[in-house]
Amino acid sequence: MAASFEALTVSALYDLTRTRAAGIFDGLTYPWEALDCLADFIRELGKTLPADRFRQTGEAVWIAKSAKVFDSAYIAGPCIIDEEAEVRHCAFIRGGVLIGRGAVVGNSTELKNCLLFDGVQTPHYNYVGDSILGYKSHMGAGSITSNVKSDKTPVSVRAGGKRLDTGRKKLGAMLGDFVEVGCGSVLNPGTVIGSHSNVYPLSGVRGFIPAGSIYKNQGEIVEKQAR
Repeated sequence: MAASFEALTVSALYDLTRTRAAGIFDGLTYPWEALDCLADFIRELGKTLPADRFRQTGEAVWIAKSAKVFDSAYIAGPCIIDEEAEVRHCAFIRGGVLIGRGAVVGNSTELKNCLLFDGVQTPHYNYVGDSILGYKSHMGAGSITSNVKSDKTPVSVRAGGKRLDTGRKKLGAMLGDFVEVGCGSVLNPGTVIGSHSNVYPLSGVRGFIPAGSIYKNQGEIVEKQAR
């Protein structure tokens, strides 16, 4: 594996103790490799969930009894909503979605084929598709992932002046743990943001953002200063 791509790996981006779906990454190098099997993984995982803490509410839909789900939310399977999560008014969950413990899915937010680690917040008018959001990452109001290129060609990830082909025509964003995305930002296909990084509001982000960075614009990414 090229050294410049080490920062894109599962181990570099995520604390796997912070998701019920840790097993999906077994044997994988890059996180987006999990997207092809996410729906099937959720179906099998759902069958193992304890009946005293989860209820099956539909075809391949499991919701923790401690979760709060508004009646107006639309939930298609396969889907797991973990303990103490909150799914708010008019959320649109299209299937292939695992929402982690204590995560928040806000009003009118749309999720499709994505994994939200524990404590993730997508609280206001977000679209998250074909993406993985790490522990306690946060999407500001109106920020979205764009998961298809305008020319419909396969998505590659740019890092260290090189391109890594993913082989996927649909790929949104991989957010590491504790990433903060500012309001109104667009994460272009194949965006990877390292842990503990911040993205300024109204940003158009593409490629790789190193861990511990502040993204101001495409030409200005600075390292966070120790406090």
